[in-house]
Amino acid sequence: MLLFIGALAVVLDGIRYARRPAIIEHHALSSFEMNASSNGWTGTIRGMPAAGHFAERTKTVGIRDIELFSEITGDRNPLHYDELAARESLFGGLIVQGGITSGILNAIVAEDLPGPGTVFLGMELKFVKAVYVGDTITGRVEVTSVRLDKPICTLAVSIRNQKAELCLGGTATTYTAPLSKP
Repeated sequence: MLLFIGALAVVLDGIRYARRPAIIEHHALSSFEMNASSNGWTGTIRGMPAAGHFAERTKTVGIRDIELFSEITGDRNPLHYDELAARESLFGGLIVQGGITSGILNAIVAEDLPGPGTVFLGMELKFVKAVYVGDTITGRVEVTSVRLDKPICTLAVSIRNQKAELCLGGTATTYTAPLSKP
């Protein structure tokens, strides 16, 4: 039997959650699949996501973000602080640290999708365009695969600026620990 799942998009507290339309082949699960699917994600706050689900967050980055990140990491590269040096560089202006750019992905996976209790097991990122002070970035994670036996997901990740230009793209693998609901 084939089931059509319609598109769904919800905005909650400024965070966009969505599911793309998908066609799913419905079949009876073996006893192994039923046990695996019922055990792997048991106790996770948001439950098991499905391939195609995605979440986004948007943030305007500023000098204060650079200062806070530098305080934590010690990264005081002149491209982030020295307006003259940055303007004369190939970037043509102050850019934010890559950790600030990619950091929005941490918030998405830990708070939105897959949700609380989620940590990264691995990431492969390509920084393809600099993010400048004052840019508004939108981070997006989309579930590409889900393990039934363990709370592990593979995600497509991206960051775009206010012009919808890709700044960062890649993949990530996450693990979601079972937690008590707050």
